[in-house]
Amino acid sequence: MRIARADTLLIIILAALVLSGALMFSSAAVGLLARGATNISSVVFNHFALGIGGGLAALLAGFSIDYRVWRTLAPYLFAFALLATALVFIPGLGFEHGGGRRWLDLGFTTAQPAELLKIAAVILAAALFATLREEMASWKGLAAFCGLCAAPALLLALQPDFGTLGIIVVSVFAVAIAAGVRLRDIALISVVAIASLVLLSFTPKYAYLYDRIATFINPAAQSAQGEGYQIRQSLIAIGSGGLAGRGLGQGIQKFTYLPEPMGDSIFAVVAEELGFIGASVTVVLFLVLGLRGYGLAARAPDLFGGLLAVGISTYLVGEAFINIAAMLGLAPLTGIPLTFISQGGSAMLVSLGSAGILLSISRRIPRK
Repeated sequence: MRIARADTLLIIILAALVLSGALMFSSAAVGLLARGATNISSVVFNHFALGIGGGLAALLAGFSIDYRVWRTLAPYLFAFALLATALVFIPGLGFEHGGGRRWLDLGFTTAQPAELLKIAAVILAAALFATLREEMASWKGLAAFCGLCAAPALLLALQPDFGTLGIIVVSVFAVAIAAGVRLRDIALISVVAIASLVLLSFTPKYAYLYDRIATFINPAAQSAQGEGYQIRQSLIAIGSGGLAGRGLGQGIQKFTYLPEPMGDSIFAVVAEELGFIGASVTVVLFLVLGLRGYGLAARAPDLFGGLLAVGISTYLVGEAFINIAAMLGLAPLTGIPLTFISQGGSAMLVSLGSAGILLSISRRIPRK
């Protein structure tokens, strides 16, 4: 098989998202600076140096390495990601912020190891389900799915970080569906997962889950505090953008009212400054990214490559759509970042590295 160039459209979409994301992050950072934030320099360094700089290096590495290598390395990468995620519970190394113990203090910067767990779980799922392809419609498919998700579920529930856990489960679900798992098994797992979350929301440790669900159901009743306030300010920002927006850098909400303008609220900044047109272009870019990724999966040279492309596409695009839906009040707040755009060096690094693997798959699809 002749090795061709990587998919051109995929490269264009990724470049558009990263470049526009850097502009919107810079605009949102001005709002944080105006609030008198003292850690702005470290946040910007973490995003641009570790996130974009390191992420582009990871993208090139993922693109250069034959994606089939990851099938052999899958269990080792997954074990490493689990170990790194567990390190956040070590005093002095892991630290708590915003009610969750999810970060490692590396001295010169911080890192969120659970981000690595996302792509590690997808790679292991693709490798495992490709091996079990003929048995996915039996109880072994269900057992493989549950076994793969068990360790991440335990670690992320203890942090707690149900947003990351949700992305992992959805991505692995997508791989399992593509591999041929029975629909009744999917329905069974979904019912058990939803019931478990509902029960957890009534416990003191996870009471914030109940608050987020209540805010989603009736945001007006919760608008004066917490997540309700964030949703209200997000909708005000989105609505004030109108058709064409206030102009890049001219948003108002980021200066005083909008919580986390560089984080999970950055889509509201996009909509306020670029308007309905700019926000729609962002959504379309992610939509085309997902469709292109699934198209590559259908044409992948082997089953592992196809399943891996499905998982990566679902992870990258699903993360973005969940974030956007939360900012529009169409889904509960999760804290999930907007892929390639939100603050977060670890998230950007892993997302770009995952995109590099997707490009590696596209590079090895036979061309006419």
